[in-house]
Amino acid sequence: MSFNELHFHPNILKAIIACKYTKPTPAQQRAIPLILDGKDIIVSAPTGTGKTAAFVLPILQHLTQKAAHQKARVLILAPTRELATQIANVISKYAKFMSVNVVNLIGGMSYTQQKRKLSQRVDIIVATPGRLMDYMDNHKLDLSQIEILVLDEADRMLDMGFIGDVKKIVAVTKKTRQTLLFSATADDKLISILQHLLKNPIRIDLTSKENTAELIKQQLYFANNSEHKKRILLHFLNNENVFKAIVFTATKSKATSLAEQLQKLGHSAAALHGDLKQNARNTILAKLRESKIQYLIATDVAARGIDIYDITHIINFDLPRTAEDYVHRIGRTGRAGKTGIAITLSLPEEGRNIQQIEKFLGQKIERTTIAGLEPDEYQYPKPARSHTKKNTKNTKYNSNKNTFKKNGPKRSDPKTKLYKGAKKSKSYTQNLHRKQSKKKPLS
Repeated sequence: MSFNELHFHPNILKAIIACKYTKPTPAQQRAIPLILDGKDIIVSAPTGTGKTAAFVLPILQHLTQKAAHQKARVLILAPTRELATQIANVISKYAKFMSVNVVNLIGGMSYTQQKRKLSQRVDIIVATPGRLMDYMDNHKLDLSQIEILVLDEADRMLDMGFIGDVKKIVAVTKKTRQTLLFSATADDKLISILQHLLKNPIRIDLTSKENTAELIKQQLYFANNSEHKKRILLHFLNNENVFKAIVFTATKSKATSLAEQLQKLGHSAAALHGDLKQNARNTILAKLRESKIQYLIATDVAARGIDIYDITHIINFDLPRTAEDYVHRIGRTGRAGKTGIAITLSLPEEGRNIQQIEKFLGQKIERTTIAGLEPDEYQYPKPARSHTKKNTKNTKYNSNKNTFKKNGPKRSDPKTKLYKGAKKSKSYTQNLHRKQSKKKPLS
C-alpha cells in the first residue's frame, strides 16, 4: 500500500513527499482507513511505529472536507508536555501546505500566549489534561464542537492518575464525536475503564514481542552497588560506540547528580526531569536532537513523547517502576525500523523486578558481564530451570540475599535435628514425642 492509495488531499500528499515518506507503516495501514471511515478505534502499538501520523494524517483530511469555524474541531490529549509538543510539531509538519491553526495547551508555558491563540480561530487543540482542566474550570474554553477526540498514550494517563480528568473533559464534547484511543501496550484494565467513551470500537493490536526483540538488543548487567553501576556506565561511555544515549534514573536528584559527574569527566551530558521549566526542557531536547548533547540523563518524564530517531542506546541506570515503563523506556531507541541497544543495570535486591519485566516481555533478557567489572557471583544465582517446578513450588524469596529458599525447618540431620534457634512446628514436635514414647521401657 502507498500513501496515494489512501486518497489524501493533494496538499497532504505534498507534505508527505516533502518528508520523504513513501509507504505507510503497518500501524498506519490498518488505522488510517478506519479513521477515514469515521470508526472509533483502539490501537495498541509500540513506540516508533508511526502512531502519531496514523491519526494526524486522517484528521487533516477530515479538516479539508468541512468549512472551518471559530471553535475547535479536534482535541488531542497526551499525558506529558513533551508528547503534546511532539504531536503539535508533527501536525505542523504535515499541515505545512494547509491553513490549520493548532494550539498547544501545556503546563510551564505562558497563559497569556495560550489565551491569545484561543481567542482566534482554532482547528486543533493538543493538550495535557491538567492544563486543559485549568481552562475548563475558569470557563475559558468551549469544547462543544469537538468532532474528533484522540487519547494518545492512554495507558500512561491511567498510570499518572489523569483518567478522572479525562472523563470530565470527554463529558463536555459532542456525543456524536469520533474517538480514537492509542496506547503503547495492550492493557485490558485501561480498555475496561475507557471503553464506554467509544462507540463500537475496532481494536488493533500491534504489540508484537518479536518486533521489539528484532529491533532492540536487550542486555542485563548485574552490579553489587551504586558505585559498581557507575563504573559499568563509564565503561560504556568511554569504550563502546555509544553515539547518542538516554540514561534513565529513578529520581530527579540522581539525574542531576549523575549528569554533573559526567560533565566533570568531560562528557557532553544534561539532566531532564519534571522540576525544570518547560523552556529549559525544550532547549535540552533541541540540543539532544541537534547532537549538541550526547547523553541525556533523565527520569521517566522522558520515557514518552521524545521522538529522536538517532538514539542508539538506552541505559537503565535504575530499574523502572513497572514492566510497562521498561517497554516505554527502551522504545526511545530502535525507532522507525532502526536498530538499538537497551542496557539494564540491576542490583542484588532487584531480582523480582527483573523477573516481572521478563514475564511481561515473554522472554529472557541476555545476561552478560564486562571483564574486570564482574559482580560477586554469589549474589546472582542462575535462574531455576523451567522444568524443575517441584523444586520451586514451595519456596520463599529472601530479598536480602536475592535468593530463594525452601519453606519449612532446616535440618542438620534430616532424621532428628533442627538448626539451633529454628522454630519447631506442631507436627514435628508431635512426631518427635511419638518416637521418644516408643523408646520408653514397658512397665
